[in-house]
Amino acid sequence: MSSPEEVELRHLRYFIAVAKHGSFNRAAQTLHLTQPALSRQVKDLEEELSVPLFVRGKNAVTLTAAGDSFYEEAREIIARVDLAIQRIRNQPHTEILRVGYAPSVTAGVLPSVLQRFHAEYPRVRVELADLFPKDMMNKARDGELDIVITLETPGSPVPHFRWEGLSRIRIVLVMPANHALAKLKRIPPSRLREVPLVGLAPESFPEHVPYVRKILKPFDVRPHFVALERDGVSTMFASIEALNAAAILAESAVSFMPRSLVCRPFFPAFDPVIAKVGWSQKNPKPHTSAFIEILRKAAQHQK
Repeated sequence: MSSPEEVELRHLRYFIAVAKHGSFNRAAQTLHLTQPALSRQVKDLEEELSVPLFVRGKNAVTLTAAGDSFYEEAREIIARVDLAIQRIRNQPHTEILRVGYAPSVTAGVLPSVLQRFHAEYPRVRVELADLFPKDMMNKARDGELDIVITLETPGSPVPHFRWEGLSRIRIVLVMPANHALAKLKRIPPSRLREVPLVGLAPESFPEHVPYVRKILKPFDVRPHFVALERDGVSTMFASIEALNAAAILAESAVSFMPRSLVCRPFFPAFDPVIAKVGWSQKNPKPHTSAFIEILRKAAQHQK
């Protein structure tokens, strides 16, 4: 060794063992080393410190004055290191919660949920996935998500997933501020006859178009879609403006709507849509229930 950085913990452990046993032979046996190898390591330590630590006798060794002083220091260092190692080993492993969500559902809620959850459980990492409903359900079925937050109910059952209603969200009409229907405070569904609509494409949002057709059918209205967007609500907003069209959306999407657009409720009102949270009950993560409880409270507070 040629520098203090080369003094390693093993040198301290070897030195302590020899001092404790008073013999290189007995210390070597407890350390599962050969005596020559142990002697070499201790000699390296003495050379690094530039002072002899032991008085070597024929059958035993004793500490020098410097060795006696260094023994107490070395024991303290090793004790602190062992305690730190034990504390780390006793700490739970970092947990990862994989959360799939729809921005139109979680807008205004998810940021506060994450902030509170991280404050209470700093060792749990939340991995967020902004996904189309179809992709979200596929990942849930494949075991790639622990929690799902969406408006969509599964097209087919997701094995080992439990579902719970989170909140009821009003249905509104979104349109440019200069749209003819924007003058109304409430929109009669029958006024949508022949009104250009922007919707969500079936390949990404398979439930959207059937849902719009279903709620308008009692009013003898066939939706007139002029664009079906594949990339979500944010893309819809751009098309609504460009085409001077309208869109039927959950009111939760309004929180990130451009200021150039407005929304109006329907009268008579459609049944609200249900925001749902689902979570895996097959090998559930330890903090799944804590995350969902914080989410519940945030959803209730938003009502």
